[in-house]
Amino acid sequence: MSELTKKIAIQYQGIAKAFDTPVLSGIDLSVNSGEMFALFGPSGTGKSVLLKTTLSLIVPDRGDVLINGESVYFGNPDTLNTVRDIIGYVFQYAALFDSLSVAENVEMGLSERAIKEMGLEAVQERIWESLDLVNLDPGEVWGKFPAELSGGMKKRVGIARAIAGRPEILLWDEPTTGLDPVNTAAIERLIKQLSEELHVTSLLVTHDVEGGLEMCDRVAMLEGGKLRFCGSPEGFRNSEDAVVKAFTDRRAANAALDILDIR
Repeated sequence: MSELTKKIAIQYQGIAKAFDTPVLSGIDLSVNSGEMFALFGPSGTGKSVLLKTTLSLIVPDRGDVLINGESVYFGNPDTLNTVRDIIGYVFQYAALFDSLSVAENVEMGLSERAIKEMGLEAVQERIWESLDLVNLDPGEVWGKFPAELSGGMKKRVGIARAIAGRPEILLWDEPTTGLDPVNTAAIERLIKQLSEELHVTSLLVTHDVEGGLEMCDRVAMLEGGKLRFCGSPEGFRNSEDAVVKAFTDRRAANAALDILDIR
């Protein structure tokens, strides 16, 4: 597909957000339909904040987000509900409800409208399928509670919840945080597998730069509330920007400390 014919799934237009201090300072960024896109950056630079503006979990001070060309903040009042129906969100640390079973947690990924339309049997089938897609044994984990699961299993249940509604777009907020290297590799393989099998657009916020570079079509880097890089994984690896190089080169990381004024 040529650049001219690519459909834009997510478009951030001048997104600005401040809390006590500015976090995002006018971010313009587009993610193409069907693309796997990774977002890198130092801690506290606004990656997760930008991700949350997609669904109005955080409202920007300025700017807009367009999903399939429809404005989230200045369009039809029903647009946000439509957007939330077609986007799955994988929260950092899974964010499961402790008082709900695994099956009940996954069901939370379905809207009330979808549950009514599908009926009980179809809903249970969807939960079963979603657990199976993330390589969990539905029969084994169905009635368990989050406290009975390992960290890696909790992550998978969180992903199952995000895909239960069969979304067009998946947003991944640090999906491998807190996992050991083996589980990190397993979750990253699952991310790529699901993105391909479900034919979704994936926007991945991650600290695992190597993993993101290996599995994504394009990558971007936020730094100081601004977009510092956007391009191919190869372009990122070969960048001469000292701050970008710091994410792939340990020696360059020390040189970047002065640029970023980190002590």
